[in-house]
Amino acid sequence: MSVLFPKWLNLLPTVVALGGAGAGLVVPVGVWYYATPDFFEVGYMPNQPGSGFNHQIHAGKLGMDCRYCHTHVEESPEANVPNVATCIGCHAETRLSNQVVPDEKVAFIRTAYAGDESVSWRRVHKLPDYVRNFPHHVHLKAGVSCYSCHGQITSMPIVAQNQGLGMGWCLKCHRNPEPNMVPPEKATDLRWVENTWMQTPVKQREYHGTTPEGLVKALREKPPQNCGYCHH
Repeated sequence: MSVLFPKWLNLLPTVVALGGAGAGLVVPVGVWYYATPDFFEVGYMPNQPGSGFNHQIHAGKLGMDCRYCHTHVEESPEANVPNVATCIGCHAETRLSNQVVPDEKVAFIRTAYAGDESVSWRRVHKLPDYVRNFPHHVHLKAGVSCYSCHGQITSMPIVAQNQGLGMGWCLKCHRNPEPNMVPPEKATDLRWVENTWMQTPVKQREYHGTTPEGLVKALREKPPQNCGYCHH
């Protein structure tokens, strides 16, 4: 009498069960690793209009302070982008007549200014609409440097996203803010923050003669961790 089902089929339920268990493990691990801002947002570098804005030249070589362009960052939740009138203050033809700056590099600025138009810069760092609450002025006043979130902008010819900006990343800092806190007046001095401050052990840092713990205590409240503070 012939066998209708081969003997090896007895192993099928075991193989299916093991495969299902493996998939049940691989899928969550894969989602945890790949479906996160740290994986798909870090390094985001959109193409900008014209020749772009070279932070390596402006903020690095020329030493321009972040606040020259982001004028309201100390008093507003938004790190505003300058209007074209700010750019033309340096890039008008008469201002650059004695400098080695190719006309084609800044032609789009002059064209926009002449046409009373804005430059459509592409946003690099953007939180989801359901968050919509990262107050730049609060963080700067607390002594959180631009470096902690944006990296060493002064060395970037083209700005790329340096951190994932996910909720876990934010909470990690809120639960232990001291490593990212600097003297507030130094918050925009990114070279000093990277080369001097971050090279000093946290316990040895001095904030106007006090300690990191003292600075946190001096704030009205420690960085909040409740949902409603950001999601409202």
